[in-house]
Amino acid sequence: MNIDFLNNKTLKDELEKGNHEALAFLINTYHHSLCSYVYSLSNDYDAAQDIVQNVFMKLWENRHKVQSIRSIKNFLYKSVYNGFIDQWRKDKRMLAIEEKHLEALDQIVENENEYLLKKQIRLVKLEIQKLPSRCKETFLLSKQDGLTNIEIANFMNVSKKTVEAQMNKAYTILRTKLKDSIKL
Repeated sequence: MNIDFLNNKTLKDELEKGNHEALAFLINTYHHSLCSYVYSLSNDYDAAQDIVQNVFMKLWENRHKVQSIRSIKNFLYKSVYNGFIDQWRKDKRMLAIEEKHLEALDQIVENENEYLLKKQIRLVKLEIQKLPSRCKETFLLSKQDGLTNIEIANFMNVSKKTVEAQMNKAYTILRTKLKDSIKL
């Protein structure tokens, strides 16, 4: 029995009856052009395939309502367009959610890094206070007050070599004491 699926009324009648050949006719006739249309909107071939497949599934599931459709071709194109818009809105919302998630994650990492940095600074300051007095004074004049080795030598009335030796001693002691606590 040959059924004329090109006749819109016949096609709708056969779909409503549950004729799988009517659905196969629609898929064979419109699938490629519908996918191309959605792809032109989305530039995502897989998403276009999914949207078109969903439209055919919904049409089949709601085939009892097919008589109210004036033109099946127009209905299919309008449906895939609406499917694209729905997907775009969902993706846009997901992007906003992902963006907020990343911002929150950055904030957590930043706070964690800030906490670790403050902890490390406390440890360094504690170890600086434990340095021998001349070594500590030389180190603080250099690192806290920003004086050069020559300025420190003049201030402390010692040679530049003595200042360099005290700085090397301070660094050696600090590295030894802090090597397990801080990644320098």
